[in-house]
Amino acid sequence: MKTVLIVDDQPEVRELVKVTLSIEDFNMLEATSGDEAVRSARVNKPDLVIMDLMMPGNIDGLQATKLIKEDIRLSTCKVIILTARNQKGDEEEFVKSGADDYFFKPFSPLELINKVDEILEK
Repeated sequence: MKTVLIVDDQPEVRELVKVTLSIEDFNMLEATSGDEAVRSARVNKPDLVIMDLMMPGNIDGLQATKLIKEDIRLSTCKVIILTARNQKGDEEEFVKSGADDYFFKPFSPLELINKVDEILEK
């Protein structure tokens, strides 16, 4: 069973992602900040992290993504950025952070499922 870590400071978004992915057989974990995401990833070694960008705490989603992707113990962990932020140059920042892909809010549940399946098959 694959493990997915859902990182967002808004409980409604975490719940929506959980419900969306519940049609598949995933062990789902949650985190509410970049700091918590990095700690959880290091302990639980998820297969996939779905990461929001703008969150409270010492580090944002881009920084958390970079820390996760730089950790040799998490070398197989994939990260999808899921954000409402869609400005010129954002995609370049996502790639620089090490993200494997990105997705914009609001999102289609079916498209998110397809994206998760695609990333986990790589």
